[in-house]
This record gives sequence, structure tokens and C-alpha cells, in this order.
Amino acid sequence: MSTPLHVDICILGGGIAGLWLNARLRQQGFSTLLIEPAALGGGQSTKSQGIIHGGTKYALHGKLTTAAEAIAGMPARWRACLDGSGELDLRQVRVLSQHHYLWSPGNLISNLAGFFASKALRGRVDSIKGRDLPAVFTDPAFRGKVYRLGELVLDVPDVVRRLAQLGEGTLVQGQPQLDGGDEGIRSLQVGGRQVLARRYVLAAGEGNEALLNMAGLSQPAMQRRPLQMVLVKGPGLPQLFAHCLGNSPKPRLTVTTHPCADGQWCWYLGGDLAEQGTDMPADRLIERARAELAELLPWVDLSDCQWRTLPVTRAEPAQSGLVRPDNAHVQPVGNTLVCWPTKLALAPDLSDRVMTELQRQQIHPQQAQPEPAMPAPPVATPVWDTLF
Repeated sequence: MSTPLHVDICILGGGIAGLWLNARLRQQGFSTLLIEPAALGGGQSTKSQGIIHGGTKYALHGKLTTAAEAIAGMPARWRACLDGSGELDLRQVRVLSQHHYLWSPGNLISNLAGFFASKALRGRVDSIKGRDLPAVFTDPAFRGKVYRLGELVLDVPDVVRRLAQLGEGTLVQGQPQLDGGDEGIRSLQVGGRQVLARRYVLAAGEGNEALLNMAGLSQPAMQRRPLQMVLVKGPGLPQLFAHCLGNSPKPRLTVTTHPCADGQWCWYLGGDLAEQGTDMPADRLIERARAELAELLPWVDLSDCQWRTLPVTRAEPAQSGLVRPDNAHVQPVGNTLVCWPTKLALAPDLSDRVMTELQRQQIHPQQAQPEPAMPAPPVATPVWDTLF
């Protein structure tokens, strides 16, 4: 029988939350092992739009909600990492846009007067025009207004690649086999090796539910909030990173633009379109997306574009009424910490919460870093390169 792998912390799940935590723990001297059964970032991470939210989209009614305040400091924290002064060195990561934008078509701005008059939001939103406008809004046909947010948009597959580099030597591809109970995980095997960790961290997003069931853990419960995103790919597609304001306190449409392997660009459409389109047949949702873009951006030629839809499941700790959680979630169950970041931008906050819980439990670096001698998982192929 092979020798067991002894580590301080074993992380299950190789999305951005698990990879970020792994890098932070290593930085603090912990020995770690991260287990991913498929590809790094292949779940919720690479289906993300890559927006590092500062909470503005949660405050379109003019007040800072709990969700808006919880996430407010994340853009600055990510920017520090991107310029090399933060907790992790992400200087190699590609930034798709230094700012995310809001745009209002026509006279809709009158419906959101409270948002723009709010003292709490001053400094988070700047009205821009002229040379400061993104190129797509410089067309003479545009009659709306544009606002710049203190948020940024990242190439998520590039973030995954960089975090994988920071975790080199600790990442293992394999399907974990668990046994446990309400006291936590009693045993774990992967690739024929037993893993003995002082603490186990479940950070597998939607996969947490199966891991909890396998380990015999009855809590915490998980909820799913589905979306159906629309992807538009074509030659000469302009770059756009913006929320379109509608008549409700939610973005009517959220557009991000992503680089494809063949050199073309892909628009990734979220917002109310994706939420309302959850149960629509793909062709009907695409028809609706075409109509929305024709109304909102009629000067953009989409005639040669390809269209696809992508179901996305947001996995989170269960909330009353399936509402969106405000914060990253970490819940200890015996020797196991069950985690959901709830938003891409909150990955650093989740790592803080795990570190605080480890300190509370007096778990400090102790084991030497083992050499697992097992294959490392690949980085997932971006969805815009798999669907077209």
C-alpha cells in the first residue's frame, strides 16, 4: 500500500476560489493539496463574465445594500494583486477592461434619479462623454448616456492559469472518495493514495453537494440559481463591457467581450436577459437577444455573427426564498470547512474567512509539503472556444 499523503489543508475544487485559497495558504506556510476531478476553472469560474464587481449593480435604486457594501472593496484588492502590491502576484493576468460601464438608452435616466443623486455612490460612478467614451458609444446614432464604474473585467481563464502556477506542485487531478459524518471527513482517497489532512475544505461550487452527500454531511444545504447566457461571436465585433440600465433596479443586459482562440471576439450576454431566459428554448432566447441588441445598439452589424446559449448554475449556500447571499460563505463542520464564494470577486474575501476560521481553531502550519507524484489537472478550455 502506498504511503499516505500528510498535509495541513486539503482543498476539494479547482475553481478560482479554491485556487486562490490554495495560493494564500501556501504563502502562509501551510502544506496543501488541491484536488480537482476534471479541469481547473471548468465549473462556475470559466462561465463567469470576469467582472470584479464593486457592488454598483446592487445599488441601482440609490442605496447601498448589504451586498453592495460587502463587495465594495474587492476591485481595489484585485487591482493591488494585478500591479504586484497585493496578497498574490497577478501581474501576468490579462485585464480585458480597466473599467466596467453603465449605459442608459434614451430617456431612461429619469427613472434612476435616486441612483445618480445618492451621496453614497459618489466616487463610484462617473458620467463620461467625448473621448472618454468606449468606442461602441461614439457612433452618431447613440442617444443615451454612459457612466464609468470603478470596476474592472479580467480574462478569467488567464486568472485560472496564473493561480495554477502559484499552486504548482500541490494540484492533483482525480476523483476523491470520501467517508465521514457530522464530525467531518474521516477518510479521503484520490488516485489510490490516502490523504490525511488536519482540515478539509470543500470549495467545489455546485460539486459541493455531491461531496457533502458522499461524506455523509447533512449541513450546510446548497441552493441553485440558474441562468441561460447568450454568446455572440463574429468578425469585427466591437469590445463592450457594460450594464444596460432598464426600468428596474437590475441591469437589463450585461455585456462583456472575450478573446477567442481564432482571434475573434465573443460577446457574453447576462443580466435580466439571462435570468428571464432560464426556461426558454435556445432559439427563442437567441431571438430575444437579437431583438434587444437591435433596439439598444442598432448601429452594430451582427449579421455575420454566430449565436449560442449556455446554461449556467450559480451554486450558493441555501437562503430563504432563494435570494442571493450577500457574502462569501464558510461553515465549519467538524474538521471540514464548507465554502461558497457566491461571486468571483469575493474569492479574496472567502480566503480571509477560511484563514480566520483556521486561526480560531488554532490550526497553524505543521506538516511538510509532500510530493504527490500524481498528474496535475489541466486548465479548462474557455466556453467561447468550446461552443463555436
